[in-house]
Amino acid sequence: MGLRPVDLAREHGLSTQAVRNYEEAGVLPPAERSPSGYRVYAPRHAAALRAFLALVPAHGHATATAIMRAVNDGAVEAALRLIDESHAELAGDRRTLEAVERALHDLTLPDAEEPARGGTFIGPLARRLGIRPATLRKWEQAGLVVPDRDPKTGYRVYGSADVRDVLMAHQLRRGGHGLDQIAQVLEQMRTAGGPEALQPTMREWHARLTARGRAMLTGAAALDAYLND
Repeated sequence: MGLRPVDLAREHGLSTQAVRNYEEAGVLPPAERSPSGYRVYAPRHAAALRAFLALVPAHGHATATAIMRAVNDGAVEAALRLIDESHAELAGDRRTLEAVERALHDLTLPDAEEPARGGTFIGPLARRLGIRPATLRKWEQAGLVVPDRDPKTGYRVYGSADVRDVLMAHQLRRGGHGLDQIAQVLEQMRTAGGPEALQPTMREWHARLTARGRAMLTGAAALDAYLND
């Protein structure tokens, strides 16, 4: 039975132009044409559209498009490789979250009355984290951490609290948080007097990763249905 663009569009609340755009982008296999030149879709096209829309929340629009293009070109292995890369990315995000939680567990705020003991300069600290000194200067400009200056040389000197904040900023950046959000998190932690202020952020992060993991399951099921169509 032939399907019109509006039939595919109506199921998902899309416009018919969106359906045509998806076909042109390779998300849908090419449609047959009626004698009068109108597109005629089949149930397979509807399955392809369901698969794509299920893949988007799991992998993002660009990757979902690349997956469907590969499948429609017969390059299933390439499509599966893209899916594997997304799973690896999610696993990396989970490891980052675990690292942040471990860091939070180990963090202790120094006594405000206790003078800083020693300190480290920007170069050694950057090497410890595997980042460039310019990144630490950028974080300083964003207000994440404001180290003291050596009175003789003018060099930045990171005390224990500064190092703690830099380590936390580094972990949160790896987790995908923006500088503005990290600055707020660090300020909340300082104001609250402990890492407990980060618990809402951690819960939201857990929820986001769980939602993406579930979306991957949904996307995989829809893609498998399309492959078996």
